[in-house]
Amino acid sequence: MSRYVVAFCVVLGMASLGAQNKEQSRLENCGVVMEEILNVPDNIPQELLGKAECVIVIPSMMKVAVGVGASYGRGAMVCRAGKSFDGAWGAPAMYTLEGGSFGFQLGGEATDLVLLVMNTRGADALLNSQVKLGGNASVAAGPKGRLVEASTDASLRAEILSYSRSRGLFAGVSLSGTSLRPDNDANAQVYGRKLTARHIVTGKAITVPESGHRLVNVLQTYAPQNVSK
Repeated sequence: MSRYVVAFCVVLGMASLGAQNKEQSRLENCGVVMEEILNVPDNIPQELLGKAECVIVIPSMMKVAVGVGASYGRGAMVCRAGKSFDGAWGAPAMYTLEGGSFGFQLGGEATDLVLLVMNTRGADALLNSQVKLGGNASVAAGPKGRLVEASTDASLRAEILSYSRSRGLFAGVSLSGTSLRPDNDANAQVYGRKLTARHIVTGKAITVPESGHRLVNVLQTYAPQNVSK
């Protein structure tokens, strides 16, 4: 084998390793974001987190807009084990959020996004294919702190409750026109083999990767049981 072929193979291997490390870092960051949010006052109500069947974390979702807004972010979803999503938190599957919203907006925004999937119908929809928020799955802004009792019935009946932590030019986050889909390429880079989101979430022999330990552990610590079952 010539030295040029060897060099080419080395470059390809380094590129593959870099991509894998990037996805693992993204998954690790999901755990950091979730832990930080749960450690601040008036965070996600314990009652709602305890009832959630899956949790999606999108660190640093970007929104850039000049007249027309566009959102893009990548993160992970963790679900409870079992057919009824009533077991311990399982292995994370990687997801991508993308879409746009129309409005008179100018500037850029980076927002940490957390979504609580509150029922089996919402979880199944996300495991099957791309889901349009507000279309295929109902979504509402989730109450914070002790505001659960003051929330409207409509918001608490939503399949997905959304929370955001903004660090850019905008105060909040808009989910209008955005969609969520499994990121199977990222899953392959995290797990080292091709796996669908459904296989990761419902499979019995899927081990949580090291980069996902922090996210799974923080959820298991704060909401070890599904209190809605």
